[in-house]
Amino acid sequence: QVQFVPSGGGLVQPGGSLKLSCQVLGIDISSYELGWYRQAPGKERELVARINSDDFINYKGSVKGRFTISKDNARNTIYLQMNSLKPEDTAVYYCNTKPAWGGGAYWGQGTQVTVSS
Repeated sequence: QVQFVPSGGGLVQPGGSLKLSCQVLGIDISSYELGWYRQAPGKERELVARINSDDFINYKGSVKGRFTISKDNARNTIYLQMNSLKPEDTAVYYCNTKPAWGGGAYWGQGTQVTVSS
């Protein structure tokens, strides 16, 4: 069974940093494109960063220069370093393949990131 298990969220002040981790179970991430997604209240889920099997990386414009996606194939884990956080980064963050595994049937609970003073 495929599972995406993100962690590392929390409450942080504007300008602060957080590092999210996502352990992936059931597939070998070295063979897939992986992404970090987020969903803010009342908004649709959006892709914020992605990394493919060749380590090609792409970011949503509003996080470019502040967020860094990386992966550790040996640990089957991807990461999202988030710096200079803004209130508009507040959302539930998820990891998944791109496109989402199983047509979106495996999102899990995500990890909450709240940026507030």
